[in-house]
Amino acid sequence: MRALPVGEHALLVELADGTEAQALHAELLRRRATGTLRVREIVPAARTVLLDGLEEPARLRAELPRWEVPPLPPREGAVLEIPMRYDGPDLADVAALWGVDVPEVARIHSAAEFRVAFCGFAPGFGYLTGLAERYEVPRRATPRTTVPRGSVALAGPYTGVYPRASPGGWQLIGSTDVVLWDHARVPAALLSPGVRVRFVAAGAAEAP
Repeated sequence: MRALPVGEHALLVELADGTEAQALHAELLRRRATGTLRVREIVPAARTVLLDGLEEPARLRAELPRWEVPPLPPREGAVLEIPMRYDGPDLADVAALWGVDVPEVARIHSAAEFRVAFCGFAPGFGYLTGLAERYEVPRRATPRTTVPRGSVALAGPYTGVYPRASPGGWQLIGSTDVVLWDHARVPAALLSPGVRVRFVAAGAAEAP
């Protein structure tokens, strides 16, 4: 763990991997909830956690290496179900990378329980972990200039859902009609760090 000062009232904490970052994020939230940590913003990323609005950042920076951060706690709370169709243009490519047939991709993906590790890229976009390491896939060699809103995609260890049409290089395995970002909703983002997610197949995938 390494804490770096960012301006006068913030720290950027670097961790070894995503699992450690999620565990520290959970511990920071716990300490803020109990009043033992006073901080305005706690923002997790792939291997970092940003703390902004600290009253004594230098003191916390000195204390952090001595913290005993427990492993990520068991998943609690309701599971958010996202209905989707396994109809993505890269479904066959992902099946080949996994060494399975197309319907098996849908079975494996829909059987997993995901957790939002962090958010970014676009408003409402969550980076979801939950697939075993052997199912990691590379980004496309040539990104698409436009990925349709609601596309469900894979890249590295993550699953994500595009909240709006945008360029992207992830492998597209399906689509959903769920609205990820809605200004009229409170909160506007459907996904936030720590939320449990499961994808529910709306129809069986068929081999081409």
